[in-house]
Amino acid sequence: MDVTIKKEGAQTLVTLVGRLDTTNADQFQKDITPLMQDENPDIVLDCTDMEYTSSQGLRMFLLLQKSVSSRGGKMVMTNMKSQVKEVFDITGFSNIIKIL
Repeated sequence: MDVTIKKEGAQTLVTLVGRLDTTNADQFQKDITPLMQDENPDIVLDCTDMEYTSSQGLRMFLLLQKSVSSRGGKMVMTNMKSQVKEVFDITGFSNIIKIL
């Protein structure tokens, strides 16, 4: 999983490329940890090139969502592929995380 993080005005844009699974979940957690401590809690996750997420990936997204919400921010995931969205729908994460 390649992660690119850019500040764009009042938001942080996170671009996700590849697969998020047990082999790279620890690195992904390290990548997003600064976002959980940032004073700007509004985050857009661009999932255009995200191919897959495992349960560990879902856990990381949930941790980030909780952190953002606790600081009064908003997190949205955009451009999600249908096979990835299906995982979010089946697990109920579509009801927790805003997906555009």
